[in-house]
Amino acid sequence: MSNEENQQRDKMLQKEISPEVAQGTYANLAMIAHSTSEVIIDFVCMMPGLPKANVKSRIVMAPEHAKRLLYALQDNISKYEHTFGEIDLHNGGPRTAAPFKINKGEA
Repeated sequence: MSNEENQQRDKMLQKEISPEVAQGTYANLAMIAHSTSEVIIDFVCMMPGLPKANVKSRIVMAPEHAKRLLYALQDNISKYEHTFGEIDLHNGGPRTAAPFKINKGEA
């Protein structure tokens, strides 16, 4: 489906969003799992110094929808970087450790 077709489809799709959902939920980590029939994405908020990370939202979708999401994210990241410059991932790869450096004994 072309970008123009996507834009036309979005204009025709009437969406309703509650004020609570429109406000959004912050997450700084996504954990992804899958089975033969679904992809599960947990959006997590990790806070420095806390031993637990809270799952803020879980999305379950069919693998086909996950692949469409992948393509949509790639397209949007490309547009973002074209406008604002390349996103720096520090080491150039996925992070496997906590995103915070915690210095014990400091406030």
